[in-house]
Amino acid sequence: MSTEAPFKISIPDSKISILQQRLALVEFPDELEGARWDYGVPLADVKRLVARWREGFDWRAEEARLNEELPQFTRDIEVDGFGVLNIHYVHKKSGVKGAIPLLFVHGWPGSFIEVRKILPLLNQSSPDFPSFHVVALGLPGYGFSEAPHKTGFSANQYAEVGHKLMLALGYNEYVTQGGDWGSLITRIIAIKYGGKHSKAWHTNFPSDALPPRFFSNPILYIQHMITPYSAAEKAGFERSVWFRKEGSGYHQEQATQPQTIGYSLTDSPVGLLAWIYEKLVNWTDAYPWTDDEVLTWISIYYFSRAGPAASVRIYYEVNHSKNIVQSISQKSKIPLGASHFPKELRIIPRKYVHGMGNLVFQAEHSSGGHFAAHECPEELVGDLRKMFGKKGPAYGVVPGKDGY
Repeated sequence: MSTEAPFKISIPDSKISILQQRLALVEFPDELEGARWDYGVPLADVKRLVARWREGFDWRAEEARLNEELPQFTRDIEVDGFGVLNIHYVHKKSGVKGAIPLLFVHGWPGSFIEVRKILPLLNQSSPDFPSFHVVALGLPGYGFSEAPHKTGFSANQYAEVGHKLMLALGYNEYVTQGGDWGSLITRIIAIKYGGKHSKAWHTNFPSDALPPRFFSNPILYIQHMITPYSAAEKAGFERSVWFRKEGSGYHQEQATQPQTIGYSLTDSPVGLLAWIYEKLVNWTDAYPWTDDEVLTWISIYYFSRAGPAASVRIYYEVNHSKNIVQSISQKSKIPLGASHFPKELRIIPRKYVHGMGNLVFQAEHSSGGHFAAHECPEELVGDLRKMFGKKGPAYGVVPGKDGY
């Protein structure tokens, strides 16, 4: 493992100039009368955001704020069969000596900045709840992490990077939290490295589990069969049906022909903006996005080290990987916690979640969507505090580190 190197975001003036030139040459499509979000991002929204990106948005100010708020570093990580990748990450230790090491893993279309709101909360010191040393991994191909250079880099490899990063930082024992792809990646970490290194995991995207089976868990199976679905679970079914019918086209494209969409995402900043902005709006629970907030997220992708196309290839690799099915067919024995938000994309009955692992904690929320760390930071951190706190089911999982 190489030595950690401090990192500051510093986009060259030439890249900013090129962005401005491209925005100045934009050609907008027409729009049908009466067409609104059912057809995709409304034309008025994109025109407003493009105008702001050109004339009012101050990337240098946002860049400075990110550098001030997030202690960033890079480090070389060797991935079996794929060589060495230079990985970007956020790392901030708590002032509490016995704080719990936590690896936060984002997904698409997020990035390392999803840790921005929860970082100070997780670092807080209090006699009433645990504190955490926080590591936010920039997934390879996202933000300022180097992208894989060969095909076949799938979820097992992302998990390997996260695990090896924690070991390199001196965290031989740690816990994890993730949503979107981060949920799958932390699940694989729990399966492959659980027990000796990964001690517990929590997800806000508990979506990949089958109904309880009689022969594997007869009591849970009977409970599931005779217990009516709750109102939240029924609403979850409706949300899942909507997503499958009306919101999952991006997934099919990125999971089958990622290179094709990659040209548009890379060459057209307006195409990139519309592609991601649609998800930011549709996947959240009426979250009040500001234009500058949106443009910061999009700019991270536009200015990313490998370019936006690199970020979508994980869909293809996971979709075509035989090892993924084999990996998640196993059940981790370490404690699992799950938080449920009503505007998540795929929502399963609560008893299904037992199929993902050793479920010890579940929390139900009345609002919030796919980007829990950004939309509902207090609620998400509150769940982690309950799970790992003195009266929580995962208290003391990292020996000698209770976070108080």
